[in-house]
Amino acid sequence: MLMKRYFIQLSYNGTAYHGWQVQLNTVSTIQQVINEMLSKLLNEGVSVMGCGRTDTGVHATDYYAHFDTSVDLLADKAKWIFKFNHALPADIAIHDILKVNEKANARFDAVARTYQYIINKKKDPFRIDSACFIYGDLNVNEMNKASQVLFNYSDFSAFAKSNTQTGSNICKLYKAEWREENDLLIFTISADRFLRNMVRAIVGTMLEIGKEKKNIDDFKEIIESKIRSNAGLSAHACGLYLIKVDYPVDYFNKIE
Repeated sequence: MLMKRYFIQLSYNGTAYHGWQVQLNTVSTIQQVINEMLSKLLNEGVSVMGCGRTDTGVHATDYYAHFDTSVDLLADKAKWIFKFNHALPADIAIHDILKVNEKANARFDAVARTYQYIINKKKDPFRIDSACFIYGDLNVNEMNKASQVLFNYSDFSAFAKSNTQTGSNICKLYKAEWREENDLLIFTISADRFLRNMVRAIVGTMLEIGKEKKNIDDFKEIIESKIRSNAGLSAHACGLYLIKVDYPVDYFNKIE
């Protein structure tokens, strides 16, 4: 039986889930839900591999995963996208199906990822699970100065979750900035890779700068210490979104 490899492009609201990755102690993960849906509709065992691991409560507006199946999904792609979405819960959506090379890998072939962290400066009951409400004023200028400091470093051990099996804590940063948009304060950060909990730890530490509990020199010392306990508390998961995953140029057109 000839197996074909596909990417699916999807988005999800992570509020109700214990993150992306399948876990032994819960069935409430995005990966588990998608595995079960695909296996049932395609009538064969299917296991998807995602482009990265998002933690409990974290969202994704642009996410990719790959899987193998003997079913030709491109013969009537619109039908399959409809069937997948009909079978999925309302907080997970499939947007596209892409045929790829049999060796294509959603996780290891990604060259960059972009996250946003959204803070609501005004209490909003309709954004309780989609943005982090912060009381009081924040010094956004100092927070942006801290963002620029990040580019002087590549080892982000100070913002990495402890006791993980990551082989390296080196990341190449492409973008880091805060911007204000009406009642929202949005942090955007791009890199070739991210460590577990890294974005939330950076945001949590920058919030201490914004509240003027720490200064830029403190921030540099935290990074240079490479010790997670020196950094601030992780910002709440509800405000974090994976918004973009980049692959090499013409990646989806190079099919052997």
